[in-house]
Amino acid sequence: MGIWLEAWQYALAHADRVLAALVQHLRLVAVPLAIGLAIGLPLGLASARSRLAAAVLVNGAYSLRLLPSLAVLFLAMPYLGLTFRAAAVALTLLVVPPIVASTDAAFRNLSAEVREAAAGMGLSPCQRFWRIELPLALPMVLAGVKTATIEAIASATLAAFIGVGGLGSFVMLGFSLYDEAILLVGAVPIAALALLAEGVLSALQRWCQPP
Repeated sequence: MGIWLEAWQYALAHADRVLAALVQHLRLVAVPLAIGLAIGLPLGLASARSRLAAAVLVNGAYSLRLLPSLAVLFLAMPYLGLTFRAAAVALTLLVVPPIVASTDAAFRNLSAEVREAAAGMGLSPCQRFWRIELPLALPMVLAGVKTATIEAIASATLAAFIGVGGLGSFVMLGFSLYDEAILLVGAVPIAALALLAEGVLSALQRWCQPP
């Protein structure tokens, strides 16, 4: 119990730094996630429409997932320096693959009967997409977004290694000082953010599930 009390007292004594780190951590998640959605959703949709595109995009996405985030971060440093942009590039490469893969699977697995029924109703391709295909595919797409979000929250911790900040700065400081209380000041909010994202996106996924 002592270490938790120490962590709480440290967090209260450095509340301004903790709050600033939390805001920076959220920024490190939100920016790559927004870019990842803007890139991954169209690529996943294109992949679902074409076998050739699927072979390139999905396999490329899975190959990107094999790259360690820290390695990408250090590779970006010579070109982008010790900056927020370097961290954003590394995290964007992390979040794009699950979004591409889930979007591809969501639209590819829609049954031909559903598409034929929609066409039989006289709906245009645009109307079929927005009224029929997207609502049916959305739960699986959100599954990929959930995976990407949780991975981004966890991996944003690594941005502290290049001095960009975030909650990972407390984790790194705790490791360097062998101080578990300081480490917990960073680790607990990171875990809480991941659990919150999991809960919110799972609830949204269930809400979007067709009856």
